[in-house]
Amino acid sequence: MEIKSNFSLKNYNSFGIDVKAKQFIAVHSIPELITVLEENQTAKKFFLGGGSNMLLTKDIDALVIHVDLKGKKIVEENDSFVWIECQAGENWHEFVLWAIDQDFGGLENMSLIPGNVGTTPVQNIGAYGTEIKDTMVSCSTISIKDQTIRSFTNADCHFGYRESVFKNEYKDQFIISSVVFKLTKKNHKINTSYGDITGELSKKGNSNPNLKDVSDTVIAIRKSKLPDPKELGNSGSFFKNPIVLKKDFDPIHQKFPEMKYYEISDTAVKVPAGWLIEQAGFKGKRFGDAGVHKNQALVLVNYGNATGQEILEVAKDIQNTVFEKFGIHIEAEVNVI
Repeated sequence: MEIKSNFSLKNYNSFGIDVKAKQFIAVHSIPELITVLEENQTAKKFFLGGGSNMLLTKDIDALVIHVDLKGKKIVEENDSFVWIECQAGENWHEFVLWAIDQDFGGLENMSLIPGNVGTTPVQNIGAYGTEIKDTMVSCSTISIKDQTIRSFTNADCHFGYRESVFKNEYKDQFIISSVVFKLTKKNHKINTSYGDITGELSKKGNSNPNLKDVSDTVIAIRKSKLPDPKELGNSGSFFKNPIVLKKDFDPIHQKFPEMKYYEISDTAVKVPAGWLIEQAGFKGKRFGDAGVHKNQALVLVNYGNATGQEILEVAKDIQNTVFEKFGIHIEAEVNVI
């Protein structure tokens, strides 16, 4: 293992922001990770996975530890279900495709989400009516402070909409080293009720889709709306869809009757942030090398040489304009560093 100095992170974040790490090291096993933590206890540390859910706005004045743990295995199975442990450094989309190839169900709606497996519980990632909390059984972690290993059950994670304990009370205290998922082997629960999936399948005359059909449809939809980070720097959806109490939403909806929304409880609705941003006039707008994608207003992009600070300024401008126009605050889903 070699610690490198003044190391560019341009190829380690999906926005393609060229900031420098004071020091950088990649670890490929749990013993290596524990050794690095033990030998650098007093050093300021920054942990990096797939780099897909962050906006780097400045150089990282710390030891950047790239968690690159690989591997997956079946740890338990019966006639109906399989439990798979996947290491944190595995690419999420590749893992989803692998599961589909094995005819294991439960992840197909989350195809093509960028990033690595280890960060999925942190964000409780989700798409098209499915979230990590629906299939995750537990995750194994390492304490940054004393290197002890601790397992968190699904309930321990206190999952919410793009939320978990790892973003709140246990923020910056644990490194997720692996995640266990419980997937179906038969009687798959095919979920096509969300978004454009049903419509796209209907166009193909497919009324009885399998796991791969759903995955292929999700991939096609995402590709039509979302740019490939390898071609145009981005972090997927930059903002969360805001949740608004009905008592606050009703007067807003009276003023803007065309506003889209989804009821999520008796007392609250979810409003599509992309719709708010588009109505505020930002879809396809460019500010130097920073901008908003032409096909999806939720996605902020780096056209080449934008700095993280320039992209952040666009995000703040969007937030302020949406609030002034609609009285609704939209929060960043991406971690701003």
